[in-house]
Amino acid sequence: MDQTIKKHDRPPYGIIAVLMIGAFISFLNNTLLNIALPSIMKDLNVEASTVQWLTTGFMLVNGILIPISAFLIQKFSVRHIFLAAMALFSAGTILAGFAHVFPLLLAGRMLQAAGSAILMPLLMNVMLVSFPIEKRGTAMGVFGLILMFAPAIGPTLSGWIIEHYDWRMLFHFITPIAIVVLLLGIFLLKDKKEKVDLSLDFLSLLLSSIGFGGILYGFSSAGSKGWDSPQVYGTIIIGAISLIVFILRQLKLEEPLLNFRIYKYPMFALSSVISMVVNMALFSGMLLLPIYVQNLRGISPMDAGLLLMPGAILMAFMSPITGKLFDKIGGRILAVIGLAIIMVTTYGFSKLTLQTTYMQLIILYSIRSLGMSMVMMPVSTNGLNQLPKRFYPHGTAMNNTLNQVAGAIGTALMVTIMSNRAKSQAVELGQEAMKHLTGKPTPAALAEMKQHVMMQATLNGINYSFLIASFIAAVALVLSFFIKRVKQAGDELKGGSTTKAADNKIAKKLAEN
Repeated sequence: MDQTIKKHDRPPYGIIAVLMIGAFISFLNNTLLNIALPSIMKDLNVEASTVQWLTTGFMLVNGILIPISAFLIQKFSVRHIFLAAMALFSAGTILAGFAHVFPLLLAGRMLQAAGSAILMPLLMNVMLVSFPIEKRGTAMGVFGLILMFAPAIGPTLSGWIIEHYDWRMLFHFITPIAIVVLLLGIFLLKDKKEKVDLSLDFLSLLLSSIGFGGILYGFSSAGSKGWDSPQVYGTIIIGAISLIVFILRQLKLEEPLLNFRIYKYPMFALSSVISMVVNMALFSGMLLLPIYVQNLRGISPMDAGLLLMPGAILMAFMSPITGKLFDKIGGRILAVIGLAIIMVTTYGFSKLTLQTTYMQLIILYSIRSLGMSMVMMPVSTNGLNQLPKRFYPHGTAMNNTLNQVAGAIGTALMVTIMSNRAKSQAVELGQEAMKHLTGKPTPAALAEMKQHVMMQATLNGINYSFLIASFIAAVALVLSFFIKRVKQAGDELKGGSTTKAADNKIAKKLAEN
């Protein structure tokens, strides 16, 4: 695809449509699996610490493969990358659908991750180079509309399938769609690619895999194993050291695997920080709300999915609107309003009780989703807009990688805060309850008291985690006041600046149609 755009009367909508369908089923697959985990545990006879590898392993493969997506996008054509990604995803979906033991299911899940890890950076890069900067917000808004529809229907569809069919039907449902998309890619994607003289630095790949993989694994395991586990802090330390060495090496290489020099562009750097902070705060809702709804309130998986649907639909509906507003007024006003909404509604979730109504939860979650729709895409697009064309693959890869890391850190942080608070509250509430007991309590009375204490302690832990998350959102809100509308920066190479012709020549090599 020609990144100069000028030779095209219009963007390559056919290519974009095929890529979006592929990314959509990848997103849908992720939201489908979460509600199925208890059924998988029961059917395959595995513990929670084992089944969580379906999520942790997916995240690890993403953390390893997303950083090399910048290299792949520059080296190969959109057609070749997309077909390889969809072939891996389809193979993984088929394998997982017929898995009768957990190792086979995990292997299928890893193959799915290998395919989906590359789809999102590839699609983002195609969107960036296909639309001029003044129309990019609207284009990203439509992109957001399609991708937000996946989490809108995912939990509800998953809950319905789990209640009526075997969990394997989740994968059988995706398989024919994935195969059709793969065939569409074979027949419709015809882009060509000039031979690009790029070589993969395997030492950088090794350091990146150990660095991002170690940090993701360490933080993802902290919730179940505890921070004092050598498996947790050991992998985080090894990952951090590897990541430092990786960054230093990238700054010395002429053709880095992941170019950290993009952080000299202030709006991109600011957007990365805001996105990471917001992701950490948002994971509180994704993690804590299902625990509250299903474990404490006993709401069925189907009803739990329906609770999230209005908010997800609102995000999908608002996405093209915020995209058009971004083109007109820029990202700062949208981000400030959106983050203020996120902060207030997250604080509202810190006041949950065992009597909070189903409708109150829907309204609060939906308003919070409205705030999210005003933040994520405008903030990241504003940052990417400042980068020179040749840095688009590195910018999209960096954003996707750091969002994975922020998600893992946010999850571990919220689980730890909730668990520690629940434990301390359980002791206090238990002692208080014992003081009010008169006479010798029956075993049934003691069991009932213990259950009530544990439910109240867990609720207090969830509320406290939401309170911390609201302060995290407040940090992002403060940072959002520094967002400025940007123009695309000129390209610089090895300390010198390139001409516009050279810039276009470099950009043209990235992906040609």
